[in-house]
Amino acid sequence: MAALEIWARSVDLHSDSLAPPSAIAAAFGLAISDGAFLSATRDTLASAFAGLIIGGAIGLAFGIALGVFQVFDRLMEVTVEAVRPIPSIALLPIALIALGFGYRMEIAIIAFACVWPILILSRAAVQEVEPRLMEVARALRLSPADRVRKIIIPAALPRIFVAFRLAAGIALIVAVTVEIAINPIGLGAAIMAAQQGLQPDLMLAYLVWIGVIGYGLNAGLNLAQRHLFGRAALVGDPA
Repeated sequence: MAALEIWARSVDLHSDSLAPPSAIAAAFGLAISDGAFLSATRDTLASAFAGLIIGGAIGLAFGIALGVFQVFDRLMEVTVEAVRPIPSIALLPIALIALGFGYRMEIAIIAFACVWPILILSRAAVQEVEPRLMEVARALRLSPADRVRKIIIPAALPRIFVAFRLAAGIALIVAVTVEIAINPIGLGAAIMAAQQGLQPDLMLAYLVWIGVIGYGLNAGLNLAQRHLFGRAALVGDPA
């Protein structure tokens, strides 16, 4: 950072895309003081968390069903593998026509993006539940609902939480991308407004802020994961 500051000052940098770190810090402080960061952050996080909750609930329900019922898993395999690779951003034209600008369109796209990591990882977590636990469930003659509630979910929960943590990062990425591409709210729209206003210091300040939010979100969820599950949190954790 010091080298970049020295270089920018030595060449008397005048650019529409770059700014010295001191100018970025000044723009950062000004945007926080006038509330621009807070309102844009609120809009982006509201959409990201709403989409994460909706997509997570759908992905978890289908993931558990696919993991428990092998026949259902085989029947849905082609459908899942055909729909999963579709980029969420490719749905923008359809979502815009159906839902228009605003929160609903952004939440729908985020939910679609969040379904897949939670579905795939929760299905794998359920399928890898210790077989002896399933034998205990059969010996106790538990109903399918009780088997899921009392045996499968508690055993698979650490890996399901890992899926939720990964989906949270995806939700933030997709939210900002949708706002940059088409939706005039949130941090993505603020970045585009700064770029179009030839304010590279403010634009880069928003980028730094998004990185801070992403890091804080992941660190918080990682801490919660380790606090809730202890050593079990390390099982299946890609981080």
